[in-house]
Amino acid sequence: MPGPLLDFLIQFKRDKRKAFAMLIDPDKCTPGEGAQIGRAAAEAGVDFFLVGGSLVSTDGWGELVRQLKEHSGLPAILFPGSVQQINPEADGILFLSLLSGRNPELLIGQHVIAAPLLKRSKLEVLATAYLLVDGGRDTTVHYMSNTRPIPYDKPDIAACTALAGEYLGMSLVYMDCGSGAHQAVHPSMVAKVSQEISVPLIVGGGIRSGDMAGDIWEAGADIVVVGNALERDPSGALLREIAAVKAEKNRHKTL
Repeated sequence: MPGPLLDFLIQFKRDKRKAFAMLIDPDKCTPGEGAQIGRAAAEAGVDFFLVGGSLVSTDGWGELVRQLKEHSGLPAILFPGSVQQINPEADGILFLSLLSGRNPELLIGQHVIAAPLLKRSKLEVLATAYLLVDGGRDTTVHYMSNTRPIPYDKPDIAACTALAGEYLGMSLVYMDCGSGAHQAVHPSMVAKVSQEISVPLIVGGGIRSGDMAGDIWEAGADIVVVGNALERDPSGALLREIAAVKAEKNRHKTL
């Protein structure tokens, strides 16, 4: 049975509303910044946090997660690069299977190790088909996963892979160019995938403006994720810009 977090995410798709998630890499902020980030995200209209990264070396980042939640009132979902990133302070975890690659550790190996730990935790487990897409440069996730991304101009491959994930029983599809990508997933690929699947579609990586986020939402993404670009914007202007685009799209849905 779907849990409350999955219901929360599915509801955006059912209502044809767009959602905005903020990706937090624990290595790029201190626990003390959680309160400030949480308040700013809630004020701007962020819907939830993703927390994690391809390589997290910071210890004790549970306090960061706790502060994000406490000062925003928003859910925090783990976006893990490995089993070492299971953190009980979060509300749930994306149980990512890297379907775009052929590395058995990231298709099932790490999952076997994580399964008993997750069963003993209180985290809601969200089965997620994870698709890496070429973003114009090698990123940390490409290197750490030891896999090749889906070519930028091959939407049919992405669509078939995403559909296979849904048929395997996964509840979400996440398309990602990786942190620091030169370009985001092309809207034509987003559109093709969106047309083929019925589960919520998450898209992240390389999104650096409200217009880019708007194009991806318009193409069919239910949830846009932005992280790296926000880290380089201490003024919070980009956060507010993307949130404003989301609000405008959702306003049109209700008219």
